[in-house]
Amino acid sequence: MDTFLSFATVLAATILALFAALGLHWLLLRAAFRLMQPATASRRTVQPAIVHGTRLVAHAYAQRR
Repeated sequence: MDTFLSFATVLAATILALFAALGLHWLLLRAAFRLMQPATASRRTVQPAIVHGTRLVAHAYAQRR
């Protein structure tokens, strides 16, 4: 009977530790996503003036060759 009680105690402790680890992992994963959110939230659009200037430089370089 002692063996069965010890086995049940170890099993309960293992299941409790599993759920604690899963909960901690979930919380840390949510925190990581929250920390990464500002890095992807602001995507800047390319300014048309830069694109136009790059096109002019490429055209002038192509005419030289």
